[in-house]
Amino acid sequence: MKKIVFFIFTKSIGLYINVLSFILPKKASKLAYSFFSQPREGKLSKKKLPKILLEAQSETFQVEKDSFHTYTWKGNDTVILLVHGWESNASRWKKLLPYLKKSGSTIIAIDGPAHGLSSGKEFNIPQYAAFIHIAVEKFKPKYLIGHSIGGKTCLYYQSVYQNDTLQKMVILGSPSDFNIILNNYIRLLSLNSKILKSLEAHYLTTFQLNLEQFSGKIFASKLNIRGLIAHDIDDTVVLFEEGKKIASTWKNAVFIETKGLGHSMHGAELYKKVSRFLFD
Repeated sequence: MKKIVFFIFTKSIGLYINVLSFILPKKASKLAYSFFSQPREGKLSKKKLPKILLEAQSETFQVEKDSFHTYTWKGNDTVILLVHGWESNASRWKKLLPYLKKSGSTIIAIDGPAHGLSSGKEFNIPQYAAFIHIAVEKFKPKYLIGHSIGGKTCLYYQSVYQNDTLQKMVILGSPSDFNIILNNYIRLLSLNSKILKSLEAHYLTTFQLNLEQFSGKIFASKLNIRGLIAHDIDDTVVLFEEGKKIASTWKNAVFIETKGLGHSMHGAELYKKVSRFLFD
């Protein structure tokens, strides 16, 4: 029943946007981008923070009109920065934290734009990368770990900012080609070609991004630091081939194939391998 309701809901929105694109094209484009960029899950309330985040020291950073939140589990001078994915927040690292804490490191997790306790309604990778840069400048992490679109943001961040502080990066279940994500959205709502072109134009105008070039594979080709890429063959959210694309151009990275973890990539054996990669 839920699947039927969701199908009717998405197709109804798509039909409305398609009709609007012939009458008020700018409004239709704005609405289509809003639905595409606005997460519907992942926000947190200060009054109901997950227990794992209550154990951390929290800090808020202001970036012009926006703000983002970080959580710090204090340890030694070795710092690890964790970057979550779409419709998630810093609490998603609960299962990985015990493995990282064994090293005695200081661990910092960030809430992305429009996620967790961070402000805003819109999520985009350039803004997320700007948040990461402020956190990197502040905390000086040696290691960066990203999941899903957070992993792609890490690749984008380092390819653009080329931060010398970072020594190693771990990418879990991350997409490479942005066009795949966008086309999945277009198919989900059955949007017409006018809307697709307007969304492509929006990214080019707003972020100076050609979507063909907005690729994790291309970002990875510009990296010199050591990397670990892990992707599950049973991932139905971000297909396994996406991870292989990133691995194909990252000259200093190791690729790990997992099975049965799905998109979450939570698994004891994987997390042990991540720890060994970082600390051995």
